[in-house]
Amino acid sequence: MPKSTIYLDHAATTPILPQVRDAIGEGLREWANPSSQHGSGRTARAQLEAARERVKQALGWPGEVIFTSGASEALAIGYTRAQALRRAASSVEHPAVARLAERDAVIPVDRLGRVDPGALPSVDLIAVQQVNNETGVIHPALGEAIRAKGAVWLADCAQGAGKLSLPDADMIAIAGHKVGAPPGVGALLVRSFGLIQPSGGQERGYRAGTENLPYIMGLATALEADRSWLLSAAVLRGWFEDEIRDMGGEVIGEGAERIATIGAYRLSGVNATTVLIRADMAGIAISAGSACSSGSLKPSPVILAMGRSEEEAREVFRVSIGRDTTRDDLAALLKVLRGLRR
Repeated sequence: MPKSTIYLDHAATTPILPQVRDAIGEGLREWANPSSQHGSGRTARAQLEAARERVKQALGWPGEVIFTSGASEALAIGYTRAQALRRAASSVEHPAVARLAERDAVIPVDRLGRVDPGALPSVDLIAVQQVNNETGVIHPALGEAIRAKGAVWLADCAQGAGKLSLPDADMIAIAGHKVGAPPGVGALLVRSFGLIQPSGGQERGYRAGTENLPYIMGLATALEADRSWLLSAAVLRGWFEDEIRDMGGEVIGEGAERIATIGAYRLSGVNATTVLIRADMAGIAISAGSACSSGSLKPSPVILAMGRSEEEAREVFRVSIGRDTTRDDLAALLKVLRGLRR
């Protein structure tokens, strides 16, 4: 991106970390197919399995790790190949899940965007994300309630992995490009392989396609990166939201537990498209809704599911903070927003 750009769209994708670039370079220098039987292939296999253990260690995950091309593929594997006949997904899931669950039961959320553990349906598989990608709202602990239903929990943790402790879920999807690794790598974490049907020749038979070893090494490195910046992110967002309220704006999901890196806001009477255009003209990158459906002219299904009108939903925009975000960056956006309130 141009050096002059103030980048506040880290929930869509965040820059690749320098140490991750180095790890990818190491993988490229030693490249061979991990499934090959010759010496170079065995070396690549050892590097792959070492990266798998590093991911488990970094996330505190006791189960299995299936490397994928990203969270969308991981979610598709978990949702469609689970040993389940009846499925349900929350009404605020990422489009990667919502598309898979179009004909399945819908789990409602309250006005703050949270699933009520007492309102879970009796099904075999329940998909509820850890952190909403548009609002930053964190869902309550659901493991015990889901197990009481005899169901398996598939959690989209693309926004939370590497920032929050993982939830007590049975299957978890993560994405490399949300934590400083490149796009094109992710993983499905499973408690045991018995939860899903095998398909494919790689990843112990649960995914087809040669593993992208350089990117997988990059993913492991990104997940091991220092997280102390999240404390300053929480302080920055708190200050920013005080300023939003002072100008008469609204914090979406206020009152719910939210991740420090994502905030959704609304200026009554100002369309989010106008906000994005004015911000872009000022060299500031923000977003509205999910980046995976940003080409749509429809109001956000997430905001509608929270009980908002279509008009209100069209006024919501998202600001997401990264490890290099500064107070000056957010102050520049506030200047744009104040100009829209005159």
